[in-house]
Amino acid sequence: MRIRSLGVIDDAVVELSPGFTAVTGETGAGKTMVVTSLGLLLGGRADPALVRIGAKSAVVEGRISVSAGASAALRAEEAGAELDEGTLLISRTVSAEGRSRAHLGGRSVPVGMLSELADELVAVHGQTDQQGLLRPARQREALDRYAGDAVTGPHAKYASAYRRLRAVSVELDELTTRARERAQEADLLRFGLGEIEGVEPRAGEDLELAAEAERLGHAEALASAASVAHAALAGNPEDPEGVDATTLVAGAGRALDAVRSHDPALAALADRMGEISILLGDVAGELAGYADNLDADPLRLAAVEERRAALTALTRKYAGQGEGIAAVLAWSEQGAERLTELDGDDDRIGELAAERDALRSELSGLAQALTDARSEAAARFAEAVTAELASLAMPHARVSFEIRQSEDPEGVEVGGRTVAYGPSGVDEVELLLAPHPGAPPRPIAKGASGGELSRVMLAVEVVFAGTDPVPTYLFDEVDAGVGGKAAVEIGRRLAKLAKTAQVVVVTHLPQVAAFADRQLLVEKTNDGSVTRSGVTVLEGEDRVRELSRMLAGQEDSQTARAHAEELLATARADG
Repeated sequence: MRIRSLGVIDDAVVELSPGFTAVTGETGAGKTMVVTSLGLLLGGRADPALVRIGAKSAVVEGRISVSAGASAALRAEEAGAELDEGTLLISRTVSAEGRSRAHLGGRSVPVGMLSELADELVAVHGQTDQQGLLRPARQREALDRYAGDAVTGPHAKYASAYRRLRAVSVELDELTTRARERAQEADLLRFGLGEIEGVEPRAGEDLELAAEAERLGHAEALASAASVAHAALAGNPEDPEGVDATTLVAGAGRALDAVRSHDPALAALADRMGEISILLGDVAGELAGYADNLDADPLRLAAVEERRAALTALTRKYAGQGEGIAAVLAWSEQGAERLTELDGDDDRIGELAAERDALRSELSGLAQALTDARSEAAARFAEAVTAELASLAMPHARVSFEIRQSEDPEGVEVGGRTVAYGPSGVDEVELLLAPHPGAPPRPIAKGASGGELSRVMLAVEVVFAGTDPVPTYLFDEVDAGVGGKAAVEIGRRLAKLAKTAQVVVVTHLPQVAAFADRQLLVEKTNDGSVTRSGVTVLEGEDRVRELSRMLAGQEDSQTARAHAEELLATARADG
């Protein structure tokens, strides 16, 4: 992390070890600013009072290693962040006026996004800031991982049945709550289908009737035109002196035929004239037939208009604007299919209700199996954590799990009770602590003081080591109120936890710092600020000198130096 203008820190870089990093220094040197900085990177509240006096803003930047397939990496990429070879860059800026900005992987994001990633990146255990396992939901998840296959199997079956039950319930609720709407829709469909069936329209009938109505409506004009045209072509019997086209064309043809042998070109014209004569005869014959067959019956015209009116009424109701009887027939087909579907809903409701009841019964058995497996694992867990606390200066503390269910008349039956259920079963899991004999067990967040709480969480994390997916743990004041052998045990357990995760500890105890893979010293300059040179990695003689100061307040005390070297040797031997 790089920290600028935050509290007493002017500009400093904090390099954390992959294993166990201890942050030490004089009281007031700025060690807690490491915790504060990490809190800001994790979306913590931005307090403008944290900005160094005279600075416009405080800036914290961090580089966090994440696995490519980890959910935190996927969530960051969804937000537009870019990963740089497995590392994620996070920055947080707090202005002196109180404004706050966050950047994730080079992309500006809401501060809430950092909070979303916090649970999967770092677990903070401090005097006032506790995350992760203090939440009952996280405690249940951790207990399930601790239980292993005993819970994994039933949980997978339960989750599958639960998802199917939710889907069945949603569909059933939709069908039953919309029963009135569906009944109304079915009535409208039946009415429309009955109306169409009563008229019995045929495809294309509207076009045929339109053409017939046009013809019948102009029958006299059509007959007169046909008669006049026929007379012009074939002659009028009542006017024997009249000249008609057929006679004229026939005369022209005879004139050409008489001389056609003298010129091939004229012979070709004579042939064409013969074709015209035949065509005129055919047209004249069809005109005579048309006039004879033309129906001018007004009763037929009335029947056609009546039928057209019936079809128009259908298109007005069941077709779009400008559409014809084809659209009405399409609506009828679709309406019949929908009516069949609606009429089958009652049967579907019965099937879904039966499946729902069967699934609820199945869930009851699976939920009971989950509860039994969790109860067995909880007893083993409580015993293990209680044993850890005995070595952490809390010999009389007792840890236990409360696994309870809430009554719910709409729930599933488990153990003769109808209880609420969710995607992870029916259990509400909470970790309880009785700090001394006679004290009632209470939720761990309420049953311990600040220093005790950090030790309880250390014991919990040690027991859960390897099962909790959080890769980094930060402990602030985990050693409050302890010393001597208990402090050594705290250091030993932090080192044990660091074998499976990254551990960062802010400590005043040399017994704890001696077990660290890397020790960082935070020092102020003469003007009271912490600069880049004020956060150093201690090695060799420098580390012995700092441990001596922490032991006796005197860096050059031979006794303290001997004790410091002994602590380091003990830690190396344990490692």
